[in-house]
Parts: sequence; structure tokens; C-alpha cells
Amino acid sequence: MSPSAGGLVVFLLSVQVIQSQDGWRVDYHQTDVCAAKGSRVYITCTYTHPPGIGPSDIKDRFWFTKEKDGEPVDLRIDSEYSDRVEYRCNSDSCYLTIPDVRESDSAEYKLTFMTNKPGEKYTGSPGVTLSVTGLQVQVRRLNSTWLELTCHSSCVLSDHPGYAWSKNGENIKRGSSLLVSSGSTDRYSCYFRGYPGDDSPAVYGPQRPSVSVSPSAEMLEGDSVTLTCSTDANPAANYTWYKQDGTSDPRLLSEEPQLIFSSIQSSDFGWYFCTAENQLGRKTSDFILIRVKYGPQRPSVSASPSAEMLEGDSVTLTCSADANPAANYTWYKEHEDSPRASGQIFTITDFTAEHSGNYYCEAQNEMGRSNSTLLLITESGVDRTTMIFHITRWPLLVVMLILLLVFCLWTRKKKAVSSTTEPHESREAVEMDLHPECEDLSDMAAQREDPEEQEDRV
Repeated sequence: MSPSAGGLVVFLLSVQVIQSQDGWRVDYHQTDVCAAKGSRVYITCTYTHPPGIGPSDIKDRFWFTKEKDGEPVDLRIDSEYSDRVEYRCNSDSCYLTIPDVRESDSAEYKLTFMTNKPGEKYTGSPGVTLSVTGLQVQVRRLNSTWLELTCHSSCVLSDHPGYAWSKNGENIKRGSSLLVSSGSTDRYSCYFRGYPGDDSPAVYGPQRPSVSVSPSAEMLEGDSVTLTCSTDANPAANYTWYKQDGTSDPRLLSEEPQLIFSSIQSSDFGWYFCTAENQLGRKTSDFILIRVKYGPQRPSVSASPSAEMLEGDSVTLTCSADANPAANYTWYKEHEDSPRASGQIFTITDFTAEHSGNYYCEAQNEMGRSNSTLLLITESGVDRTTMIFHITRWPLLVVMLILLLVFCLWTRKKKAVSSTTEPHESREAVEMDLHPECEDLSDMAAQREDPEEQEDRV
């Protein structure tokens, strides 16, 4: 920050250090100093030279931090400092000014002299060690609700003006620490009090992560595919990848910014998302659908109502296969070159003996094709007339038995009434004659049962 903007100025005016040799002497006012990034730094010294050497004998004097081929490099021609440093020297003192100091300016600064005599020079060593610090915000979680932010510098400043805080660019509070709520989306930074503009890097929670897919074109089974999760956050966010499998909880896949499929498979088809999290909060990306193109798996076939048919019946055959893109289906009968039908469903109406045989379906898409196993469709050995007879004969037999039973009871009753006027002995004889006739009725029914049903009952 420029002086006109009220930037922090660091003067090195404390402990005097004397370096002397053969009558040369350099007095640096301080050997170690800490300065804030962006501040203006002054390095000063006084010096004396041996008797017999006057000011006119000193050809040059300059500050340096590095050497080239054993010779000091003047800061005024050093590419890292040129047009950025200022000298002010007189007969017994010299000042170095570095405005808007950078962290890369941290180094040891020395003053050197060169006289008119060839090879005669003197350097005041050791020099002044400058450490430039930028402000940093440290984050500490206190509990699930609150975070503590602390303003921190890497060295102790020579002239410490105190700290203050800003939120989203607005000044809010003085002090070295600040309490904020967890999950806040605001941006917080600290600065030296009285000198706003040299703020620390702001800290803030992650923004909603974005997801990119490489390659972005079609994904074919076996391809290498990389998903990348990224967001803007400070401190840097940690990433986690998940796959959403149906209604179950998401399945954790990786805790890296990238999710890499070295050889993607059809089973990798599905919805994916990532999360980004740092000490200040956590955000979740939108879902991304990974579609993998693959050829049909082996189709499955089914028959409804049954693969065993009666003449005149209808049967529906269904073929299904897992594929992306969706498969097209064709139906064939074994040993025939021409297809019988196309489509996922094949219906045979008015079944005849010539329809019997092995059937299969072929599933095909742009990625490949696959055939199902054979499905045998057969004609039942029982014709429809025989089937009708088997279905209707038992109800008829039951009706006949009921009619016979009614007739038996009616006959018995009639004979019993007509015998009421005869002697008692005769009535008993009539009753004895009637009993065997009715008792044999169940035997007659048993003799008419189908031998197969008798075996089933046993």
C-alpha cells in the first residue's frame, strides 16, 4: 500500500550494530526485523571510512542481497527490485526504502562500498535480515455451532498496530480473534488496524461444487473415465465421492477430488455426486448420471400362460435383455433362417402341431448382439375332446349318484307305509329286505370311481 494510502511504515531504529575493518565501519540500526506484507520498510545505517579516503574517493555505494560471479548485484539493477527501491545516501549515512514490501523480499540486506582504487571495496557484514510476513487467518472449531478465527503473522512485527476484522469487505470488529457460526457463507479477513487494504486472504466455506466428466463424449464399456469435483473455498476443501444406489444410503467411493474409472463397466451406470468440506462448512454437488454404452447381455425368455399348448390355444413369448441403448428384438424358430417376428413380445394364436419346436430371440443394439437360450413349445398329448370329457365326467357321476340315492329313499318310504297293516313279523322282514339295497349304494359309487383317483386318495 502506498504512503498516500496510509500504508504501514517500518523504521529500523533500535539496536546499533557496528561492523569495522581497517578503518571501515558500518552501523546498522537493527539486524533483524519483521515487516508486514504491503508495508513500507526503511533500512538505515551510518558509516565511516579509513583516514586518507575522502568522500570523493568512494566511487559507488549500494545495497544488495545476492552476488553474481562473486560480485554483489546492485538492487537498482536486480530484476526483482529495479524501479521499486530508493537510495538516499550522503557522506556518512545511507537509507534503503522498499515500498509495498513483498514476502519474496525476505532476505539479508548489506551495504557495500567501492573506491577509485581498482579492487578496493568493503561490505558491512553481517547485514540486516528482513522477514516479511503476510497475515493469515487460523480456524479452530469450538463446537458444532461456533468457530474461532484468529489473525496470525509468521513473525513478531517491529511496530505492531493491532488487528481488525472485515466481513465481505465491510469492517466489523477490532481484536486478534473473531467468533463466527459454523456453515457461514460469508468471507472473513483480518488486517492491521488503521491500515485497511493489506488484508489477509479471506476464509470462507465451500461454494456448491461443480462436477466435470472427461472425456465428455459417449462412454463405452471399457473406456477410462474421470469425474472431477471442484469448488472455491479457503481453507482448501476436502472432497468425497458417492454413488446413489436406489433408495439405500449413498455409497462412499473415494475421498479424492477425482473419481477414476480405469475401465468403466455397465455396472457403473448410475447417479453420482460429491461433497466439498472445510472447517467452515460443507456443500453437496448436483447429481450427475453416468450412462455407459454396452451391448445386450444374454436375453431371458418366458412363455405365458405355458410352453405346453393345446391345439387352438394362444401363447405369448417375451424377451428381455439389459442393454444401453435399449435393444431391438427378433424372434426365430430353430433351423429357420427367416425371423418369425420382431419386437419384444411374440404371440402365437390358434396353436397347431406345426407351431411346436424350439424358439429363441436375438437382442441387438449398436454395441453388439446376443441370443437367448432355446425355449421349447410343445403340443399337449391330450386332445381337447378328451380334456372336455375328463373335466365334465365327474360332475355327471355325482348327479347320478344323488338321483339314485333319492330314488332308494323314496322306495323305502313307500314300502314302509304300505306294510303298516301287516303283522309285526312281516314288517321286520320288509325292513330287512330294504337295508341291503341301500347299503350297497356306496359300493356302487366306489365301483364307478376312476382308478387314478382311487390311487390318489390312497
